[in-house]
Amino acid sequence: MKSPDFGGHGQRNVLGGPLASCSERPMTGFFRDGCCATADDDLGSHTVCAEMTEEFLVFSKSRGNDLSTPRPEFGFPGLKPGDRWCLCAARWREALHAGHAPRVVLSASNEAALEIVSLDDLKRHASDLR
Repeated sequence: MKSPDFGGHGQRNVLGGPLASCSERPMTGFFRDGCCATADDDLGSHTVCAEMTEEFLVFSKSRGNDLSTPRPEFGFPGLKPGDRWCLCAARWREALHAGHAPRVVLSASNEAALEIVSLDDLKRHASDLR
């Protein structure tokens, strides 16, 4: 699926600036274009650019979303610590409440995430606010 014309690069990040790329290795995003762009049919709101940790990957797997196992039939390489990935905002919030939230890249996290998570929580876990 190709990102619509208003997608990725026309959307804003949580700080109000242009939405930066999250990751192209592995290729992430609802549209698989490297950005945490969203659209009405992105029911999971894949809008938080997160830096994977072993702790988060284990947590996510325990919640039924195994992000570490490759799924070649879906073109999914499996994630490892250090990879960046566009997470569902609700999953990131769930991890936050459980004490397992990974760091986030604010410049690459979509402002739509703010409908689900607070900017203050994101800032407390930001890797690009140093």
